Amino acid sequence: MAAGGGIDPIHQFEIKPILGLRPFGLDLSFTNASLFMVVAVAVISAIMIYGSSQRATVPGRLQSLAEMLYEFVASTITGVMGRDGMRFFPFVFSLFMFVLTANLLGMVPGSFTVTSQVVVTAAFALLVMSIVLVYGVMKHGSHFFGLFVPSGVHPLMLIILVPIEVVSFVSRPISLSLRLFGNMLAGHIALKVFGGFVVALTGAGVYATLAPLPLFLAVALTALEFLVAALQAYIFAILTCVYLNDALHPGH
Repeated sequence: MAAGGGIDPIHQFEIKPILGLRPFGLDLSFTNASLFMVVAVAVISAIMIYGSSQRATVPGRLQSLAEMLYEFVASTITGVMGRDGMRFFPFVFSLFMFVLTANLLGMVPGSFTVTSQVVVTAAFALLVMSIVLVYGVMKHGSHFFGLFVPSGVHPLMLIILVPIEVVSFVSRPISLSLRLFGNMLAGHIALKVFGGFVVALTGAGVYATLAPLPLFLAVALTALEFLVAALQAYIFAILTCVYLNDALHPGH
């Protein structure tokens, strides 16, 4: 759980500058969010570089972890997009690993949850949809826009269905970003609130006997939040595969 001041559950999401940088009047400060992005990339790099460099017949723990993550993402991609989808493996694997690592780092006391910032999740979602559009148009040309025209439908119905398909496509980055942001935000707020209850009840005299109740709930929520951290990374990755599949195989 990220640290915050007092029992304010929102304080833990505050972005604070570590190194102030304002070239040409632009705020390019290095913040706590920037720091944990760098930490996430460093952790991922260490796992994958050292894990893949061993190449032992009987893999050690780090090599097993690297191979397991590779196979998991590869099977997810091929399951959704087929073998053709492996051309997107570096992109999907990078997204999955970053989101998973950032989510888990956010569970460390005193850390900062990068994925609790909607600007971060929105940037990832817009990147995904930009790749879908650019690759789809480059590979299929105007045929890509058949994605918005359901087959086997009477032409008059297209007047209604095409705008619905367009709105559905445009809403994808919104839902993709808000799903991850909302789950991480809500989970950390809940942990902070129950942790505050434990502290408040401990110093509340006769009511101190009730302190174990929110403590047990906080422990259960912590376990659930670890599960959510991994699950949200998987959901983000598999939805990315679903959307990229439209760029590979447009149309209905």
